[in-house]
Amino acid sequence: MAKREYNKKFFLVREDVLPEAMKKTLEAKELIDRGKSESVWDAVQQVDLSRSAFYKYRDTVFPFHRVVKEKIISLFFYLEDKPGALSKLLGIVAANSCNVLTIHQTIPLQGRANVTLSLDVTDMSVDLDELLAKLGRLEFVDKVEVLSSGG
Repeated sequence: MAKREYNKKFFLVREDVLPEAMKKTLEAKELIDRGKSESVWDAVQQVDLSRSAFYKYRDTVFPFHRVVKEKIISLFFYLEDKPGALSKLLGIVAANSCNVLTIHQTIPLQGRANVTLSLDVTDMSVDLDELLAKLGRLEFVDKVEVLSSGG
């Protein structure tokens, strides 16, 4: 996919009002994702769609379940500088089926460090409030905040 454009608007639209080419593009993408087609050419042949129409719409139309499936949150922590603190924090994150995407930690000053985690919470085994409560109860966590959430 080319450069991401963040200033685009998105809409939720019912399937019955989509143009036929968009519907067929979704069908072709699903065939490819499920391994039922080995190539774009094969997929568009199966759904009776031109390759040019497929390429026109492939990066602009997505099934709703795919859009809401992926979730990313960023958390900010203010931690006491203690041996193993970050390891224990990450252990709780992993135990609740979150995937760490990025970690940023400042150099500890006056016994405190700031840590920012970006997490993929698609498969998280608890709700966000419960995860935050678990993390906040750690003896070395002075503060935990959600910086952003979305996907």
